[in-house]
Amino acid sequence: MNFIFIKYLLLITLFLIATNLKAFSQARFAAIGDYGSAGPNELAVANLVKSWNPDFIITLGDNNYEVGSDSTIDANIGQYYHEYIYPYKGSYGDGSLNNKFYPSLGNHDWAAQNAEPYLNYFELPDNERYYDFTEKNIHFFVLDSDPNEPDGIDENSLQAKWLKDALQNSSSQMWNVVYFHHPPYSSGPHGSTAYMRWPFRKWGADIILSGHEHNYERLYADSLFYVVNGLGGKSIYSFLAPIPESLVRYNDNYGAMFIESNNSEMIFKFINVNGFLIDSFKITRDNLIVKPERFYLYQNSPNPFNSNTIIKYNIPEQGKISLKVFDVLGNEIATLVNEEKSYGFYDVSYNAINLSSGVYIYRLQTETFYEAKKMIYLK
Repeated sequence: MNFIFIKYLLLITLFLIATNLKAFSQARFAAIGDYGSAGPNELAVANLVKSWNPDFIITLGDNNYEVGSDSTIDANIGQYYHEYIYPYKGSYGDGSLNNKFYPSLGNHDWAAQNAEPYLNYFELPDNERYYDFTEKNIHFFVLDSDPNEPDGIDENSLQAKWLKDALQNSSSQMWNVVYFHHPPYSSGPHGSTAYMRWPFRKWGADIILSGHEHNYERLYADSLFYVVNGLGGKSIYSFLAPIPESLVRYNDNYGAMFIESNNSEMIFKFINVNGFLIDSFKITRDNLIVKPERFYLYQNSPNPFNSNTIIKYNIPEQGKISLKVFDVLGNEIATLVNEEKSYGFYDVSYNAINLSSGVYIYRLQTETFYEAKKMIYLK
């Protein structure tokens, strides 16, 4: 009797271990943005994505150019990705036995009345406009950032309340990935979408992915990486002057993101259609403090400024950090930082209200690094 009990206990234990490993095993997926324009560029991106054999695909909006029509949706989506969609209702072949395609709404999808072709084409969780799902060790939160969203698009909206509650209820063992169309931060021609600057980090998000700009940009703000990924097949956009949060920018060719996760880190890569790695970075479980690749002192913002400005800097290793302000004659005006710091991304606010208008120098210095930049104070 004892032997039988121990045998069943062992089987139950092995089952629970196997279930846990399956639930939190490595995930491999692709992210595409602004792709829904049938033709050779979308085909090249689709072929790139399929060469990775991803577990599933997420989209960052604008799935169906130009006006989100019923007559174009299958050619723009199903023609290239039908084998990932369930249930697939189009005419380009077999669909998937289970859904592996998770889109988000873009402004071109909303160009059709009430985004009906999109909502009819896909069968998605919740209200289908914004929803969440889990794949292996990742909890995804898909938002609708378009002004047509009935439940609102600012941080006090019903949609935002849903996200806040869902993030707070997410398991601590899961990565929390939030994605939608309009980028909160962007150096592209559309500019930053200020109404989407929700307190994502405070609510529990680990990274923010978006599209809308037809380029690739990685940014860092509010202790989070923000990625703009819109080179899925539509036309390519240029960049305007880089905003202070911008780290990496690319618009030479089309491409997509390949993302892998395990229990300790997520690795993000942007690869162009020629197979060249353009950008690679990771986030870790170490309190989600991302290690910068190099020292960097940013231009203060705003600049010129009146009274207050923000100075940001990155340090890739622990050490003694000095950040000071000088006048043009080299006289020290202020010490903003003078202490030991671990690696990370930092910012400091400087108030120059007691200074005269003019040009000043701020300098970041460590044992192995030195950089100075000019800033202009206009009283």
